Amino acid sequence: MSHPHRFLLAGVMGMPIMHSRSPKLHNYWFAQHGLAGAYAPLAIHPDGLEAALRALPALGFSGCNLTIPHKVAAMGFVDEVDETARRIGAINCVVVRPDGALHATNYDAFGFVESLREVAPDWRADAGPVVVLGAGGGARAVIVGLAERGAKEIRVLNRSPGRAADLAADLGPPIVALPWEQRHAALADAATLVNTTSLGMEGQPALDLSLDLLPRSALVSDIVYVPLETPLLAAARARGNRTVNGLGMLIHQARPAFRDWFGVMPEATAELRAMIEATL
Repeated sequence: MSHPHRFLLAGVMGMPIMHSRSPKLHNYWFAQHGLAGAYAPLAIHPDGLEAALRALPALGFSGCNLTIPHKVAAMGFVDEVDETARRIGAINCVVVRPDGALHATNYDAFGFVESLREVAPDWRADAGPVVVLGAGGGARAVIVGLAERGAKEIRVLNRSPGRAADLAADLGPPIVALPWEQRHAALADAATLVNTTSLGMEGQPALDLSLDLLPRSALVSDIVYVPLETPLLAAARARGNRTVNGLGMLIHQARPAFRDWFGVMPEATAELRAMIEATL
C-alpha cells in the first residue's frame, strides 16, 4: 500500500518503555518495505493514558501498541474492543479508524500460536491435552489462542490456586484448573506444555518442574525471551522435546499490528530475529 502524502507514525505506550524491542521491529519493517515512517517508544504515565490515546488521530498516528502497565486500563479509553481482546481481558494494539475512532484488539494470542507454528509447522492445538503454568495476563492470551484453535483440554496450574480457578471460571471449557502440587503429574499425556510464569526469567528462580512424565513428542514453550533458553527449555531440549522460546511471540504479535496500520503484512525473517537477539 502506498502512502505518498504523509509520514507514517505509530508507537508503543508504556512506563517504563525504553527497554522495549518493538521500535526495532517496526522500524526494520519500515525500511524493508520502503515506507517513510517511524515507530517510537512513548513513555506515558498512567494519569496521562486517556489523553495520550485520544491525541493519536490529531497527531497523525495510525495507531499504537500498549504494554505494562496500560494493557487493561486502556480498554476504558477506546471506542471499540474486539471479542478476542475482551476474552483476554487486555488490549495491546490500537488502530485509528478513518473517522478518528479508536479500535482495539490483542494480538498476543496470534503471536503465541504463530511462534509455535514457526518452529513446529505440524503442531496442532487439538493434538492432546495442553498444560499451562501461570494464570496472569500472558496465560490468558496463550489460553485464548489455544482455545480459539481447537484445544480440547487446557490444564491451568498456578502457584496461587485461586487465580487459576478464577481464570477457568471466567473463560470456561475447555479450561480446567488443577492444584499447583499436581504440576508434575499433569504432564503425563500432554501434547503441549507452556510456561507463562516469571520462573526461569533472568533474575528469577528456575521453575521447579519434573519432566519425567512428559511425552518426548510434546512441544515445550516458554513465553520468556530473556534468557532465550530458560532452564525449562534447556531441560526439555536435552531430553528430546521440541522447544519454543518467547521471542517468536514478541515478533509475531507485531506483524498484524503493522498490517492494520500500514497495509503491509511483514514477515518474521531470520535477519530480523538475529537483530533482536543481538540486543538481548
